[in-house]
Amino acid sequence: MKYSFISRLLWLLLALCVLPRAWASQQTLVFCSEGNPEFLTSGLNSNTTSFDVTEQMFDKLVNFEPGGTQVVPALATRWTVSANGLEYTFHLRRGVKWQANALFTPRRDFNADDVIFTLERQWKRDHPFYAVTSAKHVYFDDVGMPEVLVSVQKLDDYTVKFTLNQPVAPFVANLAMSWAGIESADYAQAMLKAGTPEKIDQAPLGTGPFQLMSYEKNVALKYQAFAKHWAGRAKVEHLVFDITPDAGQRWAKLQAGACHVMAYPNPADLPSMRNDSRMDVMNQTGLNVGYVAYNLRKKPFTDVRVRRALNMAINKRRILRVIYKNTAVPAINPIPPMVWSYNREIEDDVFDPAAAKKLLADAGYPSGFSTTLWAMPVQRSYMPDAMGVAKLIQEDLAEVGVAVKIESPDWVHYVSGMQAGEHDMGILGWTGDNGDPDNFLNTLLGCTSLNGYNVAKFCYAPYDDLVKKAKISSEIEERTRLYQRAQAIFKAQAPWFTLAHTVQFKVLRNEVEGFQLSPLGRHTFFGVSLRP
Repeated sequence: MKYSFISRLLWLLLALCVLPRAWASQQTLVFCSEGNPEFLTSGLNSNTTSFDVTEQMFDKLVNFEPGGTQVVPALATRWTVSANGLEYTFHLRRGVKWQANALFTPRRDFNADDVIFTLERQWKRDHPFYAVTSAKHVYFDDVGMPEVLVSVQKLDDYTVKFTLNQPVAPFVANLAMSWAGIESADYAQAMLKAGTPEKIDQAPLGTGPFQLMSYEKNVALKYQAFAKHWAGRAKVEHLVFDITPDAGQRWAKLQAGACHVMAYPNPADLPSMRNDSRMDVMNQTGLNVGYVAYNLRKKPFTDVRVRRALNMAINKRRILRVIYKNTAVPAINPIPPMVWSYNREIEDDVFDPAAAKKLLADAGYPSGFSTTLWAMPVQRSYMPDAMGVAKLIQEDLAEVGVAVKIESPDWVHYVSGMQAGEHDMGILGWTGDNGDPDNFLNTLLGCTSLNGYNVAKFCYAPYDDLVKKAKISSEIEERTRLYQRAQAIFKAQAPWFTLAHTVQFKVLRNEVEGFQLSPLGRHTFFGVSLRP
């Protein structure tokens, strides 16, 4: 979509209205984000949009290095692992200050009590905060924490020990994921005593580089730099997430100067973006996969022949050409080719509508059937235009007698609805959280994730046994063999139509300095500045 000068001016005026007068300055960085967060607390969230919001406020025990997947210290300065791989001892950073608000003034620094509170809130069902705001802790559950944690112990104020019942190869990397943002135990207790425990999620306080000052749904989130951040003050005084779901509108705002950085550009706009001397277009191979999940709890998708038939009926190359504009490669496996253990021996589904019709007939559907397809209402690096993808799939499946009705629920309900299994088929995708194959093969397809991101509701023992064995192994050669066998089973069972692995693009005005791409797809702004 092309925008006139008047349209761009209107977007600029609208964006400036979002900001307090004092904030409309060089000290305010504006990020054109794509949607509303689910929640304002890390452990309750389940998507990248929401984690972008909480990453600014909450620190974790460990982080991923900027621009990579190597784990580095954060609130923990170091950690040790026992010889049997069952005990992890973290030594905590001293002198870390908590943010304050009108509801609560901290009386102590961050310590072990906060680590224990954050973990037990998501783990123990009898914890007073387990069901506050939401009883769903999707990421905590999907990485298998409830199954492997035995205890989280405070050895002293600045030492915490995790005890597991079995080794978990990516355990420390899992703690670097966004769900593990540390919350204040004292703030929680104060709000519980006041009879308003939900306030810790509505007016969150962290130790991160920015403090959330306000949130207006569908409009903006506004942050202020936290002066006492342990790693130093942010380089901009104010940060604004301007919530703009449409990619064309985000681009118009960026051109008008109403935003400095935009998420998820439309691939069709990339040539004009590259030709605009005011812009920098950054790109990086994405650690991602886009797919269509079949709901294996609903007929006819309980029959593998139906799933394989639909995979043969969809023209993947056409989707990549029309929607992705040559910014993606075909996805064959559920993990990207850059992830170790990728199985290069597996062949992709062949586009063959005639064979698809025959297989449908063999499965008892010679005249096809009717179904629904959910299409995401937001853009992602792995899915620039889900509605466009859905329409092409609808056309392809009509050729084999399958009538598809497209639905596009609100984004927050979209994710929770697919996790609840409300869909027949659904377009979704994943950007890796830690660079480990487990984060794809187990989190998205394991039996322990059936109430979370295993939206295909795929629980197949021969597959699940392999990924569970790989998760507890400390030998990378063994893990590789097990994961490669699991990928072969995945392809044969076809719980997904694997679509694309994309290059991720970020577009920013050239006065922005210090912004780094993350292979994990996150947008973080500590260390980012604006050139006058």
